[in-house]
Amino acid sequence: MEPLIEARMWHPVVQSSSLQESPLGVQLLGQSVVLWRDDAGTPHAWADQCPHRGAKLSLGRVCAGRLECPYHGWQFAVDGACVKVPALPGFVPPAGHAARVFGIEEHYGLLWVQLEADPTRAVPPFAAESDGGLRKVLCGPYDVATSAPRIVENFLDMAHFGFVHEGWLGMREATAIDDYTVESTPSGLRATQCKAWQPQSNVHSTAPAQVEYTYEVVAPYTACLTKIPDAAGVAVQGYRESIALFISPLTPTSSRVWFRLAMVDFESPDTKLQDFQHTIFMQDKPVLESQTPQCLPLDVRAEAHTAADKASSAYRRFLKQERITFGVC
Repeated sequence: MEPLIEARMWHPVVQSSSLQESPLGVQLLGQSVVLWRDDAGTPHAWADQCPHRGAKLSLGRVCAGRLECPYHGWQFAVDGACVKVPALPGFVPPAGHAARVFGIEEHYGLLWVQLEADPTRAVPPFAAESDGGLRKVLCGPYDVATSAPRIVENFLDMAHFGFVHEGWLGMREATAIDDYTVESTPSGLRATQCKAWQPQSNVHSTAPAQVEYTYEVVAPYTACLTKIPDAAGVAVQGYRESIALFISPLTPTSSRVWFRLAMVDFESPDTKLQDFQHTIFMQDKPVLESQTPQCLPLDVRAEAHTAADKASSAYRRFLKQERITFGVC
């Protein structure tokens, strides 16, 4: 069977601060992964399976900078090589006794894993991260019983604001979607001139305002938005914000979600900013989990479409073009 193209992409798996002294088991693309830190604090990601008898390495411990299997005490160095077999003190383990090693990097407060090495691919960009005029806050994780593509498509959709987020991001009296522009990019798509009338577009809103959005899909399971509300309806002068959606595809129909906020606000506590985002996503979550099928249909005949769905239709075409198979049908 041909390896998943998604395995060559980088995916978030856990908040960096969650990985401490003990090994941590996670799931990615249906693969069990163990994360651990060596004595220098450097993170590592391996298949969560001892090559000896298949025990989960995440049940083991870190010992003198090595990962020790919980079953027979085999120890593995940072490069995955087996360096100790307690039952045979004089035995020199061959290369075939090594653990399976994955790529791992740290960005945006998260650890990202790549299951199949591909040096041409990088962790998805979030342009606002390097903007010193914006404060960054991580929200999540949220476990959602649906596919990653369904969650991205919801993120791009404005037509649900007046119903799912009534009184917050939308109102039933103003649900018409004006025409907007969608263009393809090398990493996905960009939608501009997206406008919505919102009672409370952000945590600092003081009055309903017209808000203009720009959406970008920068990887199959990563999207970003920027929004600038009418200055008269916001308490903070010069307020602007960007939000990144990072999704870990656990299985074809289950996902873990984080939001990375970048905004002009260096005063509010993290909890205030996180609570607003939590409220919005908790409104989305039950609707997302109600959708059938849970995978995202790429056949244009499978679901009905309108002109208001231009961004999501372009996203489906992008997934098809990229030969994405995990979470689509």
